[in-house]
Order: sequence, then structure tokens, then C-alpha cells
Amino acid sequence: MSQQDSETNTITTETRQQRLIRTGEATTHYLQGVYPFAGRGFFDLAPLNDALCYEVPAGTTAGVIYFRAGNLSDDLLYLTLSLNGHPVRYFPVGPKADFHVHLSIVEFYPAGSRIEVCLAAPRGLTGTVVVDIGILEERL
Repeated sequence: MSQQDSETNTITTETRQQRLIRTGEATTHYLQGVYPFAGRGFFDLAPLNDALCYEVPAGTTAGVIYFRAGNLSDDLLYLTLSLNGHPVRYFPVGPKADFHVHLSIVEFYPAGSRIEVCLAAPRGLTGTVVVDIGILEERL
């Protein structure tokens, strides 16, 4: 969508996402925080924290648009986005490392879906992770 400003003769553009937010057809939600963890095994995936759960409200769909995380521990771990208890995206985080992924493929999940962040790490590993996840909720 393009708009022309008649006074300055410039053209500005906005993305679909920006238009949806500007018009109130969509809102943003965030799952964020700094969380301690204790590894239970690299194949033993478990929810990281109850605060990192989101249920898509009635009359909407929602998609995760970005995922940022940092690992303050001395070993590799991984985080997942899980949908209704099943992992749908995996994010490995190296020791003392961080990342930011702006998701180019965004699946929108229907009302009632439960999105949560899970973690798996080597047994006995303790540490802290920093999580920042952006969710776009669109009205139907």
C-alpha cells in the first residue's frame, strides 16, 4: 500500500503487518523474560516457564513473527515453540550465545491453540536464558 504526501511529494509504504496494527485489525503480544533452568537431558523437552505460554483468543488467529534468545550457560541447549504440546520450531542456542530470528515463514494458528516455549539441555546443566518472542494476533 502506498501513500503520497502532497506537500513533500514523497511516497511512503507500509507492510501488511504495519497496516493491520495501524487499523486495529491486529495487535502484538510478547513472551519475554529472563529464566533460570536446570537441564533434564538433551532429549527431555519441558516447558521453560508458565509465563511463556500463550493461548490464541476466540475470534482471532496468531503467528509468531520473531524469536530472540540468549543462553548464559556453558553448554549448548535448545528452545522450541510448541503448539498444543508438540514442537513445531527448534532453536539451538550455543554456550554464552544469542540469536534473533525474524521468521520469514509464519504459520497462523487458530483460536484455542496453545503456544509455549520449551527447553532441553544436558542433564545437570544449570543456567539462565533470556527470551523475547513477538506474536501477531489478527482479528477474523
